[in-house]
Amino acid sequence: MTTLQMLLAVLSGSIVGLSLGLIGGGGSILAVPLMIYVVGVSSPHLAIGSSAVAVATNAFINLFGHARDGNVKWRCSLVFAGFGIAGAAVGAQVGKAVDGKSLLSAFGVLMVVVAVLMLLPRRGGDDPHVRLDLRSAKKLVPALAGTGFGVGALSGFFGIGGGFLIVPGLVSATAMPLLNAIGSSLVSVAAFGATAAVSYAVSGLVSWTVAILFILGGVLGGVAGVRLARRLSASKRGLSLVFSAIVAIVGLYVIVKGTMG
Repeated sequence: MTTLQMLLAVLSGSIVGLSLGLIGGGGSILAVPLMIYVVGVSSPHLAIGSSAVAVATNAFINLFGHARDGNVKWRCSLVFAGFGIAGAAVGAQVGKAVDGKSLLSAFGVLMVVVAVLMLLPRRGGDDPHVRLDLRSAKKLVPALAGTGFGVGALSGFFGIGGGFLIVPGLVSATAMPLLNAIGSSLVSVAAFGATAAVSYAVSGLVSWTVAILFILGGVLGGVAGVRLARRLSASKRGLSLVFSAIVAIVGLYVIVKGTMG
């Protein structure tokens, strides 16, 4: 790697970390195209594997910040993540068997779909005291298990942390407030990303230099993201609109590059 590429990798990683810390998602949705089109990673599969390593690590680091603020519903998030790991393992195996160009195009489509979904009005949960125990298990476990497996499968297939899918999934399954879902989602983002990362690493599809540089940048961005999540919670709708536009633009670009490349 050239010095410029290394600097771009750190800068790109800081953007990924900021997104994870602020809204609990957007890690790999940004990391994969940044690795390919900014840093210059030539292989889509290599970019997906490397992003999985970086995003999983940065999500784990950002999780501490949200846990310190009391934003993590541990039992709900662990059940969701546990079933999601199984889905992520299945999805990663299928993803590696798909042609790289097709994978990029499908990834771009997913980005556009996510951007549109982010524009739809989302209601926050109305039960800040929700918790998984013996009394609530009959209702919560099936919802958490089904949603977790489905989101995990998509996460593994595209090599993404899945935060944008996990957050609404947790809200719909448990009625927890949005801020709790953002903090809790990082448990699954880290778990899903780690599962996909191991699968791709075993196949030799991880650039460790790029991944480490992304992680270093992500630490700085993540600290800023968690702080902004505390201070700008009232502006989350506005931030979501801006980020949705960015994701849609990048998604369309990925679709074009994947189709023409």
